[in-house]
Amino acid sequence: MTDLQISLLAIGGTLVVGVIIFNKWQEYKAKKTVENAFGNGHDDVLMNPDAPTDSIVRHEPVMDGDVGVEESFTAPDMSSHDDDGSAAHVQAAQEKELPVDELIDCVIPLEFETPVRGEKILAEIADLKYVGKKPVHFIGQSHSGERDVIAVGGAYTCLFAGVQMVSRSGPLNELEYSEFIMKLRAIADNLSAHSDIPDMNKVMINARELHQFVAEHDAQLSVNIAANGAPWALNTLLAALEKMGFDQRPDGRLMMPDGDGGSLFTLSTNVSVSETMTSRLTLLLDVPCVSPARDGFGAMAACARSLSTRLGGTVVDDGNQPISKLALDEIAGQVNEFYAAMAEAQIPAGSLRAQRLFS
Repeated sequence: MTDLQISLLAIGGTLVVGVIIFNKWQEYKAKKTVENAFGNGHDDVLMNPDAPTDSIVRHEPVMDGDVGVEESFTAPDMSSHDDDGSAAHVQAAQEKELPVDELIDCVIPLEFETPVRGEKILAEIADLKYVGKKPVHFIGQSHSGERDVIAVGGAYTCLFAGVQMVSRSGPLNELEYSEFIMKLRAIADNLSAHSDIPDMNKVMINARELHQFVAEHDAQLSVNIAANGAPWALNTLLAALEKMGFDQRPDGRLMMPDGDGGSLFTLSTNVSVSETMTSRLTLLLDVPCVSPARDGFGAMAACARSLSTRLGGTVVDDGNQPISKLALDEIAGQVNEFYAAMAEAQIPAGSLRAQRLFS
């Protein structure tokens, strides 16, 4: 081997080592950035709602105008929503909602000549949960006329079968409806029930009209936090976000729970699970699935602002432009109009109806 070859090998080895050292240094800086943001050295409004915010505000990133949202964010208090009784009324109304709904389902009654026990009905309907991608539900009517879910030990004079007419995947189609009717007739025969089958054309018209509503109100709002400098270390960041109250989903997204088993909003790191750093976070609100009483948009905006302050980032839109106060005010107004339109259509945001339609 010549002296030239030896020299080239030495130079190449030095470059490789330099690259490795540089990458390790970048990862170290990213980790320290997040550790400093969520460290125990200062009061953290993300963890401590009583922490003073003055020192945090002085270090706020420069944006196009005052954004005008809360500087701090903590996980929602799930134990005290009903100070004025309004949340309790909402919860009671939701508890009365049944899985078969004439507004969003094609409902077909199966009438019995004599009352049928709940366990017998449950055995017959056990395998009919979906037709295509549309869910199927059942409720029963007792001799007193009360309607409820089928229960073992109950006795029912009528069975109501409902196939959901619309989901985000589209309206009920002829094939799905035909499959529903075929399977329902078999159940009726086994239970000696009489069924009144609606005209398919009318059902398809209703499904398309309802789908138009869903298409017009399928609103999802997002805000992003872009790093102003070095990216953030994911392992440290994820641990801090989980301490804030986020739950990690199998798909890698993080969810802020609403306290009732649902989602208030979600957060994405915008990188694959194999990555170690990210320079952009995205918070997403599924507007029709969150009740106005929870103020999902306000909570999401406050969380984004708090994260941007702590991590040294900027709240931006999908075009990477800083979000101004005017833009947020306009969005908040549109969200309120959206909620009013859904309530007028008897499909209030966050209700069981809305959650089923926008699933």
